[in-house]
Amino acid sequence: MSQATLGDDEELFGEAANEMREDVESSLEAAWTALPDADDVWETDADNVLGALNGLNSALEVGDAEDHLRDAKKWFTMGQRADAFDDADDLEADIEALEDAITDIAEAGEQVGELTSTIPALRGTLQDAGPEADDESADAADDADDEE
Repeated sequence: MSQATLGDDEELFGEAANEMREDVESSLEAAWTALPDADDVWETDADNVLGALNGLNSALEVGDAEDHLRDAKKWFTMGQRADAFDDADDLEADIEALEDAITDIAEAGEQVGELTSTIPALRGTLQDAGPEADDESADAADDADDEE
């Protein structure tokens, strides 16, 4: 190979490395953007607890963030293996922070999902419990006896 060709190859590698870094950064930015907005997780206009939980459950969807994270990790791994990045600590830290955020959101979604299925049953239990519930049951039974 001639000296000119080697120089061109080095320049092409540099361009490819820059493009890989841009791809990682772009995917990370898209992933962060796809995460739920903090206000959507915090605020609600629901009339009751179940409505609030259903709204929160919907707000805790990570959307395409996982796909964008996967793309970022793919290009990051490729760049690392090719030793294409001069300094990739910032990218690695951003990937880890994003993974942590997605994990936290997914765990919160699971907890909210459990509450969403538990709260209606708890409400029913509380409605059926206690002296007032016994009085209502007795009244209902008396009404049924009166009708016969």
